[in-house]
Amino acid sequence: MGLIRHTTDASGPILTDIPTPEPAEVLTPMPKPSWALTGVVGNLVQRPALVVKVENAEESRPQEGLEDADIVFEEMVEGGITRFAAIFHSTLPTQIAPIRSVRPMDGPIASWTGGLLAFSGGQEQFTSRARNDGLQLVSMDWGDDGFSREASRYSPHDVAGDPVAFLAQADGDHQASPPQFCAFDATGSTAHVSGAATTSVSITISSVAQPSWDWDDASHSWLRSEDGSPAMTTSGVQLSAANVLVVSVEVVSLAGTDAAGTHIPETIVVGSGTGMVASGGMSAPITWQKDSETAPWQFFDGSGAPLVLTPGTTWVELVPTSGNWTAS
Repeated sequence: MGLIRHTTDASGPILTDIPTPEPAEVLTPMPKPSWALTGVVGNLVQRPALVVKVENAEESRPQEGLEDADIVFEEMVEGGITRFAAIFHSTLPTQIAPIRSVRPMDGPIASWTGGLLAFSGGQEQFTSRARNDGLQLVSMDWGDDGFSREASRYSPHDVAGDPVAFLAQADGDHQASPPQFCAFDATGSTAHVSGAATTSVSITISSVAQPSWDWDDASHSWLRSEDGSPAMTTSGVQLSAANVLVVSVEVVSLAGTDAAGTHIPETIVVGSGTGMVASGGMSAPITWQKDSETAPWQFFDGSGAPLVLTPGTTWVELVPTSGNWTAS
C-alpha cells in the first residue's frame, strides 16, 4: 500500500502519512461446467455415452424415453422408413422403447462417442463393424442385461431397455464421458448470428418419411411432427430440439438383403457435404465433414468457421441426396 504525505501547522507544514488503497484485484469468473453433448450447464456425472437404436415405423409410435436423448440421428432404413440412433448422456430415462436392430452406418455415425451401443438384432457384418469402430455393444440377442418386452406392444416392436442397466455393463475401455459434440453459445449461435428468420423446416427423406419442425416461441424450441401430426412420446410430450441439423448424404444399397429379402441402404457419413442448421427461430447454411469412420463430426458455417449451436438437444437429419428440405 502506498503513502501520501501531507503538511499542516501554523508556521508551516507538518508531515503525516495517509495510506492510499491498492487497486482492487480483478477476478475472472470460472466457467461453469456444461454437458459435452448439449452445452447445458449442470452437475456433471462421469459416465459414457449410451447410443440406443430406436424404431420409428408407424407401428412403433409413440416412443418412450426418446425425449431425454441429448442427440438424435435420423437415418433411412429399408422401405424408406427411418430409425433413430439416440445418444443419451446428461439425462437417463427410466426406460427406452422400442429398441430395434443395428444398421451398417451406426458404427460410423456414433463411434466418436467412445461409448456403448444398445440394440436388438442385426447382421454380424454390422455388429462387427460397430465394434471395430470402438463402440461396446449391448444386445438383447446375446442375453445382455437391461432388455425386456412390453405387453402393451406387439413383436417386433415391443423391446424395451433400461439405460442404467446398459451402462452398468460398460467395460474398462468404455468408462469415459464423450468428447464435446460442438461449440455452444446461448446468444451467439451460428443461426442467430448469420441466419434468416425461420418458423418451419420441412424435410423429405423418402416418400414415406417426411418429418417437419416448427418453431415454438413459448418453449423456445423446435417441435417435431411426423407426416403432419405432432410426434408425441408415451409421456405425452412432443419431441423437441434446441437445434436441428440437416445434413445431405449419399445413400447406397448394399449387395446383401435383410430377412425379408429387401436390400439394405447404407448412409455414407465419411466425407463432406452441405446442409442447414436451425436454432432459435433462425436458420443458416452449413457444411459438414467426417474424415473417417471413427473421426468426430465437424460442422462449419458459411465462412468456414466452426458451427456454434444453442445449448440443448440436437437432432441430426441425415437426408439422402435424393431427398430435400425447405426452411420458411
